Amino acid sequence: MMQHLFTPFSMRDVTVTNRVVVSPMCQYSAVDGAPSDWHMQHLGSLSISGAGLLMTEATHVEAIGRITHGCLGLWNDAQEAAIKRIVDSCRVFAPTLRIGMQLAHAGRKASSRVPWKGGAGLAPDEAPWQTVAPSTLVFDDTRDVPLALDRAGMDRIVGAFVQAAQRALRIGIDVLEMHAAHGYLIHQYLSPIANQRTDEYGGTLANRMRFPLEVFSALRAVWPADKPFGARITGKDWLEGGIDEAEAAALAAELRGLGCDYCCVSSGGIIGGKSAPRIPTEQGYQVFLAEHVRRQAGIPTRAVGLIVEPHFADQVVRDGKADLIAIARGLLDDPRWGWHAAEALGGSIGYPPQYERVAPALWRGAKIVRPARQDMAAQ
Repeated sequence: MMQHLFTPFSMRDVTVTNRVVVSPMCQYSAVDGAPSDWHMQHLGSLSISGAGLLMTEATHVEAIGRITHGCLGLWNDAQEAAIKRIVDSCRVFAPTLRIGMQLAHAGRKASSRVPWKGGAGLAPDEAPWQTVAPSTLVFDDTRDVPLALDRAGMDRIVGAFVQAAQRALRIGIDVLEMHAAHGYLIHQYLSPIANQRTDEYGGTLANRMRFPLEVFSALRAVWPADKPFGARITGKDWLEGGIDEAEAAALAAELRGLGCDYCCVSSGGIIGGKSAPRIPTEQGYQVFLAEHVRRQAGIPTRAVGLIVEPHFADQVVRDGKADLIAIARGLLDDPRWGWHAAEALGGSIGYPPQYERVAPALWRGAKIVRPARQDMAAQ
């Protein structure tokens, strides 16, 4: 049976060897924005997962744009040097791997505790900071009111994104991505749930897109023409009056016109607490959003959201619902997901020479067969 997940995919002058992407996953383990030893082992392990593209976690462009004290940043030389050391190491482990970076600003969702401490807003004795947002609306009732950004504040943030992109280029990043989802700053401008401005940056969809498109344009202008640049966008807020599939496709079309090479389509996260929506999560629950954006905007998409079973992932690509598949928890659970998926689908994949003895051809008749996840396979 022909498989599709382990075929190459090209964007501009960059080709990934297969359609599997290590999704950007925050580790909340940075020190003053710089990656720690945890990041070295985390990304080093995932660099040999079999994926064609590895995305760094959300990498914040200024200190007040971090979600937590432990979030990764790229606004100074120490952070740049520490990230470059890890990226260079991953390239040694996996020479054909392409490495991407997601640039982000948390906006009103910043100044938070790490998830394993509840994720609420920081208390006064936990060194909180003043957050910023399009409007003076809180994410949940554990947080102080954010400062509504004026033109000078928006210009500062655009500049911070640009400087981070220039650092990413020096590091040697192959693919750059703007984070415009999960309730963070750029998503906050896009969603009427968080953006209630009455100036040219609020109200109509065209106005709500204005600042996100300004950020994207500034980034595309400094990112080389031969390197891909994409965006993670929200396909749906899952709330009445919020972003829906039609608005997501309209944004994607505007981004495509500005030189965007793909959209990773996620959803949710715009508001917390008792107002947070109940999202019907199951394997591939967001795939329909990636498919809609792909067809309506004419742009390649990356599907994400509890995708675990290899045959399911392959079918998404085969049916033209998305061009790439981002795997997150599946890779945390099984850091060799790509190897096992290729074997299950009858595809071929390169192994590091140190580990070639576990390749099917060299372990025939003895390799332990991993049990299928019947609950996921049935969906």
